[in-house]
Amino acid sequence: MLADEMGWHAAGNTRPNPPVGCVIVDSAGAILGRGATEPAGGRHAEVVALQAAGASAAGATAYVTLEPCNHTGRTGPCAEALIAAGIAEVHYLFADPGKTEGGGGQRLHAAGVTVTGPYLEPFHLGEHRFSVEPWLRAAHLGRPHVTLKFASTLNGLAAATDRTSQWITGPTARADVHADRQYREAILVGTGTVLADDPQLTARPGGAEGPRQPLRFALGQRELPTNARLLQAGTHAPAGQLLATRDLHAALAELRRQGISDVLVEGGPELAGSFLAHGLVDEIRAYLAPAWLPRGLPALGAGGIGSTSITDLQRFATRSVQRIGEDILWLAQR
Repeated sequence: MLADEMGWHAAGNTRPNPPVGCVIVDSAGAILGRGATEPAGGRHAEVVALQAAGASAAGATAYVTLEPCNHTGRTGPCAEALIAAGIAEVHYLFADPGKTEGGGGQRLHAAGVTVTGPYLEPFHLGEHRFSVEPWLRAAHLGRPHVTLKFASTLNGLAAATDRTSQWITGPTARADVHADRQYREAILVGTGTVLADDPQLTARPGGAEGPRQPLRFALGQRELPTNARLLQAGTHAPAGQLLATRDLHAALAELRRQGISDVLVEGGPELAGSFLAHGLVDEIRAYLAPAWLPRGLPALGAGGIGSTSITDLQRFATRSVQRIGEDILWLAQR
């Protein structure tokens, strides 16, 4: 879907707004204009597409990944912009859950525009992951949408006992990690990971720091050295932040306060286990290597849980399984 492709152009760069994509076509299906949400305060996707289409938008059809907004904030209502341009038909993929932002579909219909949507629910299990999904789910959850990312061997290990881990997955999988990071709003690790590994956590597609960078956070109460790489600003990446708490709910509330809807947890086994134990993992991005280590560090910890029974079992629904080089990428959600 071209509108979603446009949305991905904006993903990770629009907080607190959703990364929406819009395409306007004529009756023959020819593209008249396309657009993606600009950074906060900038134009919404519909307005970008309308301005690209110009006068030819009259009588045309708009395809949008999210129901056009119906309120005035930093910008005017997109529903009114579509009406003023003479758009005849609007298709939108997801409904806008906002109490003030929603209702754009009704406003368009009242103005005589043919409206179709929504086509999907926010927690659908289709293989395709749409750019607005984390924002939508965060709106429903009341906290940032949490994706847990980890890599492991066949027997569930993330690193050897000496903490070397860079060769568990192959170069294609590692490149995919950096490609994914550039579409994230935030990355979170524990202070233990920072002290042990001193990671950069920047997005480096092609090996160099790219212009699209997530905000970086370390969670925990241990003091970090001032020269920790996460705390340093990069060419494009702002300096990372320390969230001096072990309370996961408080940490997520602070991220939400900063306008973040999508956080990628890349921490060690204990942080990963804690998020799982608290029921705060919404999506899993797991890289499985066709490799075995006799001993090492587990990819996922117990999160402080002692004895368990089968009632503690958490199940996730598989969205897709794909080969990434010699490794397997498994995507699942709660």
